[in-house]
Amino acid sequence: MHKNILYFLLIVSLLSTGCKSKSWVIISATGQAIPIDQSTDSIADTAYMNYLKPIKKELDRKMNVVIGHAAETMKGHAPESLLSNFSADVYRQAATQYLDSTVDIAIVNLGGLRTTVPAGDITIGKIFELMPFENELVILWLKGDKLYDLMQFFASIGGEGETGIRMTIRDKKAVDITINGEPLDKNKVYTIATNDYLAGGNDKMVQLATYQKRVDTGIKIRDMLIDYIKNETANGREINSELDGRIQ
Repeated sequence: MHKNILYFLLIVSLLSTGCKSKSWVIISATGQAIPIDQSTDSIADTAYMNYLKPIKKELDRKMNVVIGHAAETMKGHAPESLLSNFSADVYRQAATQYLDSTVDIAIVNLGGLRTTVPAGDITIGKIFELMPFENELVILWLKGDKLYDLMQFFASIGGEGETGIRMTIRDKKAVDITINGEPLDKNKVYTIATNDYLAGGNDKMVQLATYQKRVDTGIKIRDMLIDYIKNETANGREINSELDGRIQ
């Protein structure tokens, strides 16, 4: 009797052990960078490549359309740059047109400007390279004390893209801050054109997320830039930017 009980317990134990799921642990891993260029043609799926050819041809046709002409090469860098100044100015103009009321300032992040715009023809494809994201134009109402703190953050990292603001960076502090020629008033509420990514407090611009009011325009930043360039071209103007000392 006791022997049968022992057999029974042994069988139950084996069954319960066998039903347990196994846990796998990675103990080592290796990786290799594979360049996506002509060197991979030999291992490409020919059938799939043939399928993609007409799609690529049509995409290239659309992306290679020239929409304007850059007077000089525009790059993005701190403390201010031709490209960040150009972008911020377009943000502000588009937001002003949307509200039908002057927007005080515009703020863009240098990290969001993903390429250089070389002197010469500007294609739609180049703007897709510059702004490959689906970000949209947002207008915020932000109190001056929060804006002051944001400018201190900008000074600590050497500057960001902006317009409507002028300031001097001294010992990584923002001093002599003015908004459209007037000293920054910590009690005043300012209107700010930016993008939905920054409006969420991203890129460490946490102050932008403390807005008093927010309007989502639904206008994609990429489309906004393309429309601006097309309009300038239609009016016989090149795409220009300048370093005007907005951040010194």
